[in-house]
Amino acid sequence: MAAPFPIDFPKYDLKFRTEKGQREIFDFIRKTFVALTPEEMVRQHLLHYLVLERGYAKGLLAVEMGLTLNQLSKRCDIVAYQNEGKPTMIVECKAPTVKLAQNIFDQAARYNQVLMVPYLLISNGIECYCAKIDFTLGTFTFENEIPSYHQLLSTTHE
Repeated sequence: MAAPFPIDFPKYDLKFRTEKGQREIFDFIRKTFVALTPEEMVRQHLLHYLVLERGYAKGLLAVEMGLTLNQLSKRCDIVAYQNEGKPTMIVECKAPTVKLAQNIFDQAARYNQVLMVPYLLISNGIECYCAKIDFTLGTFTFENEIPSYHQLLSTTHE
């Protein structure tokens, strides 16, 4: 895999609470509090980054979107959609302690067998890999940053 690019999240106004002894964070996409895990913290930072810094519409992001792969139920951490409702990017989040390796990219690629999106993004909150898929050539190239929503809209896929 190519070298990852670092991600330096701005300070976001994340909301936390403790409910029945469990720490929770507010998911502003699903509009509910969810268990605060290291992976969830990465997901919430990425969601804020996509919306506030890269221009993604909140209404066009799905969190923990279910899909069926080889008769097994799976969930994508985040799926970004184009205005027409066509999925365009899969985001797989891992805890900061998880080293981003080929197996994690392969996980996102397996989900892409179902969704056929032109972008795959994996992140542990410290570093990211983003690949643009060329379905015509059957290849991919690593990007140097997370694409803006405008860039996603200009990407076509079959």
